[in-house]
Order: sequence, then structure tokens, then C-alpha cells
Amino acid sequence: MVSGMPLPSMTALRVLLAVAERGSTSAAAASTNLSQSAVSKQLIAFEKLIGSPAFSRTPRGMVATEVGAIYIEHARMALKAMEDAMLKVARLKPGPRVLRLQVPPILGDRWLLPRFAEFTEAHPDIEVQFTTFVSPTQSEVPDGIFRFVIEPPAGEVAHFLFGRDVLLVSAPSYWAKHGSPETVEEAAGGEMLEHPQTALHWQHFAESRGRAGLPVRHTTRFGYYTMVIRAALAGQGMALMPRGLIVEDLAAGRLVNPAGLSYRSAYGYWFARPDLPEVSQSMQVFESWLLKVAAEIAE
Repeated sequence: MVSGMPLPSMTALRVLLAVAERGSTSAAAASTNLSQSAVSKQLIAFEKLIGSPAFSRTPRGMVATEVGAIYIEHARMALKAMEDAMLKVARLKPGPRVLRLQVPPILGDRWLLPRFAEFTEAHPDIEVQFTTFVSPTQSEVPDGIFRFVIEPPAGEVAHFLFGRDVLLVSAPSYWAKHGSPETVEEAAGGEMLEHPQTALHWQHFAESRGRAGLPVRHTTRFGYYTMVIRAALAGQGMALMPRGLIVEDLAAGRLVNPAGLSYRSAYGYWFARPDLPEVSQSMQVFESWLLKVAAEIAE
């Protein structure tokens, strides 16, 4: 109770969210492992507690009322806070050690996850949970964050991994059709593949080669950098890519870097963690492994 006001149980909050997400007590029962009768009783008790209906019953299903919407919003935050608390407590107990890591999808797909089996085999006692973003309502900071930046924000312990060595590449079929360029001027006659929100663009490459202002013939832009790589592998054009992301593709000949055309970017991949007085043993182990793997990419 807070200030004499009774509070709903965690079960009631889970029922509230399940009904809001699924639109009926029967569907909510399936997702909460409760009977439909139990869900209905929990909801009736909750509405009696708050003194107002949480949902309107309509032909399209149960729709949150204005009062219900307020409780639903805060129920999500309350349950998330309890999950974070349970995770923190779990880290204090003996047994599996947990690390939560935020990883950009392209780095996870192209570089980290293909190498991660080595870590899990060597350290089965460390549980790693990956996420690609941090929710605005998340109450706990991830244990570590991978970033593609010039340098990480202040207040973090950061390690540079790779990414500044950027190559102009495409599939062999593209170069066979359009000719393999020897100079930046020859490359300017091609089809450029880019992701607008990634700082790896033709103008940076041209400027680094002393040809600032030299335009490329045509540019195709994609909403995801993964699509840029896929299009390059399919021979649809040329792209600027950090060498560390495409080491295997270069070695296998799936991508070709003609005449060594490349440039040095100010951006790179970093791994950062909060600057805390104590660093968990699991984080120390992971950092040691990560830096060893990154060192294999000489830049």
C-alpha cells in the first residue's frame, strides 16, 4: 500500500497487459497460462480496486478506456522494473553469469555472431543476452554497447575495435560488366550503393583521394546497411565497407576491391561499458576475448 492506497498484484498487472495486447480474456488466458475464468476474476478485481472499468467491451474486442490506458502504460514500466531488479539479483547469485550487450544489427550479423561460438564454447557459464536498441523506458543500462562513432561519449571505458579501413568493393560480376577501375575518376562512372544514415559515402572517399566535389554517376540508397551489402554481393553496384565486416567475403572472392581503392574513415566500431568502480569477472573475460578477436583485423 502507498499512502493507504491498495496496489494491484503482479498477476493482475500481467493480466491487464495481456488483455490490452490480445483484446479478449480468452486470448489473454493463453498467454498468461491462466484459465479464462481466472483472467476474468483478476480483471474484475483490478477494476474494483481502481474504481473504474479498464476496458470497454466492443464487437471488435476489449478496448482500453482512458483510465485503463493510464494503468496499462505504468504497468509496463512496473513489470520492466521488476524484471531488471530480478536480473540484478541474479547477477549476485552463484551460477550462470549474465551480460547484456547492445549490438548494431550489421555488426552482429557480419562480424560478432559468426565468431561468438568460440566464446560460448570456452565460457559456457557466462550467459550473454543481445539487444539491438535501448528502450526509452528501460531502467537498466546495458553492460556493454557496441557503437559506430568517431569516439564514444565521455564517462565510458571504451576500446576501439576496427572500421576505419574502408574499401570500395563489389562482386566480381559487377566489375566484369562495367570494368575494373584503376582510379577514383574511373570509379566515378559506376553505380554507388549507400545507406544515408551511415557515414560511409562517396564524397568522403573522393575527398580523401584529392577529388573533392567529384560526383559519382548514380547512387542507389537503402534504408538498411545490410541491404547495401546484399546488393553489392549481388553485383548491383559498388559500396564503401569497413574491411573488418567483409574479411571472409574478400578472402572467398565474393567481393573484390579493385586497385586497392580505399580511404581512412574517422568512424569506427568501438566497444564501451559504464565506467564503474568494479568490473564483473564475466565482463573482464568477455572484453579480453573481444579485444583478442579484434586484434586479428590489423588496421
